[in-house]
Amino acid sequence: MTEISDSLRITAALNHSRYLKNLFLRHPHLAISTEQCIEQVFTRAQMQSQLDAAQIQSEDELSQQLRNLRQAVMARLIVREINGLSDLEEVVTTTSDLAEVAIANALAFLSISNERIGEPIGEETGLRQELIVVGMGKLGGRELNVSSDIDLIFVYPEDGNTNGIKSISNHEYFAQIGKKLIRIIGDTTADGFVFRVDMRLRPFGDSGPLVTSFAALENYLLMQGREWERYAWIKGRALSGDAEGLMSLVTPFIYRKYLDYGAYHSMRELHSQIRREVARKDRFDNVKLGPGGIREIEFIGQVFQLIRGGRNKVLQQRPTQVILNELEQQGTLPSDVVTQLQAAYVFLRNIEHRIMYLDDAQTQMLPTNTDDQIRLASSMGFADWDSFKLKLDEYRNYVTIQFDQIFALPEQTALNGGESETHIDQYLDKDTTHLSQLGFQNPSDIQRRLNALHDGSKYKQMPDRCRQRLDAILPSLITIAAEFNNPDTTLTRLLDLLEAIGRRESYLALLAEHPQALKRLAGLYSASPWVSEYLTRHPILLDELLDFRLLHQAPDWQKLGAQLRQEIQALGDDTEARMDCLRHFQHTQIFRLVAQDLADILPLETLSDHLSDLADLILSVTIEEVWRDLPNTHVAQPQFAIIGYGKLGGKELGYASDLDLVFLYEDEHPNAGEIYARFAKRVVNWLSSLTSAGQLYDIDLRLRPNGSSGLLVSSIEAFEQYQRTAAWVWEHQALTRARYCSGDIKIGQKFTTIRNNILCLERDIPALRAEVRSMREKMLETHPAQANDVKHVRGGIVDIEFIMQFLILAYSAQHADLTANLGNIALLDTAAQHGLISNNAAQHARTAYRALRRLQHINRLNGTQLDASMLSPIAAELESVKATWQSLFG
Repeated sequence: MTEISDSLRITAALNHSRYLKNLFLRHPHLAISTEQCIEQVFTRAQMQSQLDAAQIQSEDELSQQLRNLRQAVMARLIVREINGLSDLEEVVTTTSDLAEVAIANALAFLSISNERIGEPIGEETGLRQELIVVGMGKLGGRELNVSSDIDLIFVYPEDGNTNGIKSISNHEYFAQIGKKLIRIIGDTTADGFVFRVDMRLRPFGDSGPLVTSFAALENYLLMQGREWERYAWIKGRALSGDAEGLMSLVTPFIYRKYLDYGAYHSMRELHSQIRREVARKDRFDNVKLGPGGIREIEFIGQVFQLIRGGRNKVLQQRPTQVILNELEQQGTLPSDVVTQLQAAYVFLRNIEHRIMYLDDAQTQMLPTNTDDQIRLASSMGFADWDSFKLKLDEYRNYVTIQFDQIFALPEQTALNGGESETHIDQYLDKDTTHLSQLGFQNPSDIQRRLNALHDGSKYKQMPDRCRQRLDAILPSLITIAAEFNNPDTTLTRLLDLLEAIGRRESYLALLAEHPQALKRLAGLYSASPWVSEYLTRHPILLDELLDFRLLHQAPDWQKLGAQLRQEIQALGDDTEARMDCLRHFQHTQIFRLVAQDLADILPLETLSDHLSDLADLILSVTIEEVWRDLPNTHVAQPQFAIIGYGKLGGKELGYASDLDLVFLYEDEHPNAGEIYARFAKRVVNWLSSLTSAGQLYDIDLRLRPNGSSGLLVSSIEAFEQYQRTAAWVWEHQALTRARYCSGDIKIGQKFTTIRNNILCLERDIPALRAEVRSMREKMLETHPAQANDVKHVRGGIVDIEFIMQFLILAYSAQHADLTANLGNIALLDTAAQHGLISNNAAQHARTAYRALRRLQHINRLNGTQLDASMLSPIAAELESVKATWQSLFG
């Protein structure tokens, strides 16, 4: 049964492929061996084994054996794919393996040294040099077509000379090897070719030298490299030699340090050239280059690689399907879009291979004759050409729609200057009528500001493209700002941003390419001076304005933490880059929370929870990264934990809150104290240092045992001993709002036990009452109770916190649930349930506390001072809190 089945499979493949039919006619033994191995994937190891068995002695033998190998691989691929035994992954992997095996064997054979020429030696290092064969395009991405050419570039590290009897330059030596390698792999003989070789992607193309040194390549990329070459080098991969050295030169050329939205313009131009070429040569039925073809899917992935790859190393991978999945994971492309693009990509690539199987021709054109159309449709599982074509058109239309949405020209005037300059001129002349009509309250002041921007030195020193972009953006920005109820303030803040980013074409390109981002930007700048200052200080966050769904999505901290760790891991040992990555991540998450806050999506308590969860995550990743860098560590994971006090401990963190931290360890190592003190200093440095990406948090360590005079870190035993024997009452008050945040969970659990035990100690309540009252009076000496101070006003935030802290310390011995770290609002209710205060008093305190925190938060966002009148809606609640204070403390 198996023999008949395999025979039928061979027949099906022969009915599809004229190339296979001719191959088996010339090599009957190949038909037999192929039928015997139908069920097996042709592995890389088997390819190498076949070449090794041939015991190759000459270039001609190598050429012959490589062609024999290619025929065997192609025969099995055709039979397996036509019969549905393989998938796209197998085909491109096997074909890429074949190319790499062929190149590796040819290069190894050609590089065997001889006494006459000798070996190439670097003039700087004195070391033997090796040719780096760079696979570009689909070979670089390991996505090679079965009948594709291979795009190669030849590079070598150092100039110098060979050390033989007849010494020649390294350049000449490698050029000779390169020419022979091309001949062995690419020449068409009686047995065909291995792969056609295309060298046109090398520096200066066909007119350039065949091989290039590192120094020459670096100079070329720096001085001559064009935008389309950045796109081409995305898939560049060294198949031999010093891959790391090569990529250290090429990566900065491909990927910009900051988000590169100029890539839209460049990719759009490149695609337009391809479209014109397709139209000129009537290639609309080309499944690769035609509308909705493979190239458009590749462009969709690669434009985001060029834009974001400099910051996000994960996007520096090469395979198209991998990149599409990453874009889905990161929320850049919706899941349904990626699913459809992936399906279209597989469908189109399968068509491409089946077209090539017909005659082993390098073409992606759909067949025009009826017989081949039937062959193609049948091999793709369709009953006839019409049903196949219907499905193909459906996929291509979908790809075209997605491509056009991503690469659509912005709504405003073209960004090459032109009309946009005349548009901005109407705001710069002496007539302010137009500004008045738009609704600006002080049009003369606005005009002066616009003129100052346009005539200033910063503007004149901008690169031409930046000035053109800015002039294109300004008219829209003025019009949008006028739509808000504070147009003058909104526009003034926006102009501050433009001045800050004026020399950064990428940010200007982002705003020019995405007019909808301008509206979101203006809304945020209109709503809050704090937000506008934050964005102006961190313009990299402008990228967040593009995806409204992502901006208003509830954070999944577990998933976000995994993404953060993945991004940091990709940065290797670059400490500064990892510190900046943490800062970019934190700024991004804060900005998303701000956007939701201003949209009234988040209650204040939920916002504080998120900000506290964010801080916990940052602390956890910081511990991991700092320990990884610490020399001479004695354990894989630090036996160390971070305890949060104050707002972090109570999960009431605000946007600009500092972190009150205490560091604990439990480690028997004889030098543990010294090790963890050094470790803690580095943790603080990572958190508080001001880098080019900004700062994470201000850190306050004064709540540790013995305060500023105490050790930076404490053992868990020393911490407990201090709390039991030496801590002041105010330190026990602080302990009511302390919690484990990050680090060793076992230490965290022990801390929680110690905390609860300390809080549950029996206390002399009259003495405690006197101590708490005394502490409050001392605070009033430095922070008088003023009617416009929500924190220190009598009946305000501090009074409520002190009331709750007193109740916890006084009565947790009888009511252990008071030790739960639930926040003051929930704990007030717990206290009322136990009859420690009345239900009415608890309700008034909760209402006051929530309202006061909200006022504090709003005033920070709005940059305003609190007016005493703002407290009038909760006057009764404040009086109730004061009465509760009086009843507890006298």
